[in-house]
Amino acid sequence: MQIRFGVAPIAWSNSDLPQLGGDTALETCLEESRAAGFSGTETGIKFPMDAARLGPLLRSHGLALVSGWFSGELLARPVEEEKTRIEPQLATFRTLGAPVLVYAETTGSVQSRIDVPLSKRPRIADAQFRDYGRKLTALAEWMAEHGVAMAYHHHMGTIVESQREIDLLMENTGSAVGLLVDTGHLAYAGADVLGTARRHARRINHVHCKDVRPEVLKRVRQKDASFLAAVLEGVYTVPGDGCLDYYAFARLLADIGYAGWVVVEAEQDPAKAPPLEYSRMGLQHLRAAFGAAGYDFAH
Repeated sequence: MQIRFGVAPIAWSNSDLPQLGGDTALETCLEESRAAGFSGTETGIKFPMDAARLGPLLRSHGLALVSGWFSGELLARPVEEEKTRIEPQLATFRTLGAPVLVYAETTGSVQSRIDVPLSKRPRIADAQFRDYGRKLTALAEWMAEHGVAMAYHHHMGTIVESQREIDLLMENTGSAVGLLVDTGHLAYAGADVLGTARRHARRINHVHCKDVRPEVLKRVRQKDASFLAAVLEGVYTVPGDGCLDYYAFARLLADIGYAGWVVVEAEQDPAKAPPLEYSRMGLQHLRAAFGAAGYDFAH
């Protein structure tokens, strides 16, 4: 069984906090991603989003296109409008062979608002998940017909943050809606990382790996900090530098037969956590954990 290791560029340039890596060139990000040992990258704020420019750029660095974020607004828009919004990015991803597109519902989200505590995030009633799930399934089925699967990203500060909300989302959507499991967001939300992944094993089609610093997590929870304030305080780090058990996580993914991309994604201050050094550290830890679980690594 094989997996491939990719990286998210947010460690080099943070989309929501321009002061973190705002002056770091995209070339630096790509060069260091390859130097660290990754075979693919997700897209970020500095990436060109047309295939004619992005494809040659990635090939020049020996990197595949893994996936990338899309800020969904399906809660507030009809399905047809959302199709129109997502189609250009979907076309680029299809052309360049990305297997999934990361979709997160950002209507009313506080994830990018440094002055708003996480307790003020948007929520929907349990009963609303039925209608939202119906719309999401229709969008995901259309995406699949156009060659790229949806990987839904539960995320701090959004309507799908907690373990219960993930469960409700999965219960009210069809199989075309894949689940992106993000270990760091699950841990921050107080979810059972292994339990959630095992319960929704058949739906997992993408994986983000970051670690959490438990002392920082305790402090930002007590202060009811905003998500971005927590990032600035260092709540996240790379696998192996926090408290999450990646050996157990890798064994679980092997048990359920996961064989996609595994992405190191740890938003930190690059001045305090040099991206090349930390991403290499995270990859080394994941190689050890996934190797112990019996995985082979594709390149």
